[in-house]
Amino acid sequence: MGVLMSKKQPVDKVQRCTAVVSAFQSGIKDRAALVKQAEGDAEDSGVPAKTSTGVEEKNTEEGEAGEMESGSGLSAAQQASVSVNQEAWSRLRDGKGVEPEDLEKSHQLTPPAYVRPKRKADDDQPLEVELAKKEQPPSDEMCDVCEVWTADDLYPCRICTRVFHDGCLRELGYLRAEALQEMRDTAHTVTGWSCYYCDNLNLLLTEEEMYSLMETFKQCKIIPESCLVSDELLQYHHFVSKQQFDKDLTDEQEEEVLAQFATLDPGKKGHIEWSDFLYFESLAVLRKFRTENSLVRLLTAKERDTARLVFLGLDLDEDGLITRAECRQAQQSWFTKLSKDSQSCNVSISHVGPICESSPTSSSSEQSKTDDIRPISWADFLRESSIYILAARPNSSAMHIRLPL
Repeated sequence: MGVLMSKKQPVDKVQRCTAVVSAFQSGIKDRAALVKQAEGDAEDSGVPAKTSTGVEEKNTEEGEAGEMESGSGLSAAQQASVSVNQEAWSRLRDGKGVEPEDLEKSHQLTPPAYVRPKRKADDDQPLEVELAKKEQPPSDEMCDVCEVWTADDLYPCRICTRVFHDGCLRELGYLRAEALQEMRDTAHTVTGWSCYYCDNLNLLLTEEEMYSLMETFKQCKIIPESCLVSDELLQYHHFVSKQQFDKDLTDEQEEEVLAQFATLDPGKKGHIEWSDFLYFESLAVLRKFRTENSLVRLLTAKERDTARLVFLGLDLDEDGLITRAECRQAQQSWFTKLSKDSQSCNVSISHVGPICESSPTSSSSEQSKTDDIRPISWADFLRESSIYILAARPNSSAMHIRLPL
């Protein structure tokens, strides 16, 4: 009999799984004894009995249920053993198991603890990322929740290397039915799917940054997990402006806030979701307190590989340089929802989604033309694009950052 192994503490887990297997074998012996007893009773009454082999073949999955319903000839301990065995087999078969000592508990999966990142001494130093060296990190082999390997039915994250069972995510309660279906539809496509770690941009903030943001929410009386209408967003930005610059928003700034509201409400529902508001403000904190070099360090290997492909697709003469206009074009492309059957990684202006109305424009057409042809190296491209790559992580269709024209 094979034993599914966890990726953490393998020796301890194997010992636990061995104990579970022993319990299964004990249950099978008990069932065999019951079958023999039933055969003896049948022979005494003159009724032909089925062979034990036939019983096992026919009742492999139905035997436990039948025994639970009848209850005849079974003690309370035996009935409990059958129930545990039935649940354990189900979990091992489906690859949605938990630890053996928790097999008696159903729906007990809990979200994993998350430790916020800390700034390091070299956080603001340049990170050398080679253009010619593809990283292509392989996905993990075991589900990040249950730590069980199954050959199929594992859904990868497009940002990190984690993989998940849909049943595990359902047990965690992290994804609603429609979000689970979106994951099933997109995880194995070019579009991809972001796991609950990568989808939440707020998890990129340090404890200090998060504390500062929470204090601002409290002072402005923003209620977590609630939707915000346009007036509430205006009130919030008025408060922030008064706090930081000791003045109210101008009419132009109010129009800009309303334009931001429109990008966070792509469905035109008249309100923005709490998660979208939180991600938008989290990105604002990152832009305010982090350098571009620090933001580059937040990118995963998969994201660097995607950026590498985009840059190489634009660098047609292979001189290691692209223009400023091409750089902006690539930054817009991070927010593109490619069709599921699309296999192209090339950047096309036709793929670019709607641009925020409040995006800044150049004051002079001549300056704009000059800026458009300015060369950009791979290192500069990655630094300038890092905030846009991070902003494209959420599965939400909302636009969490203003795009350059």
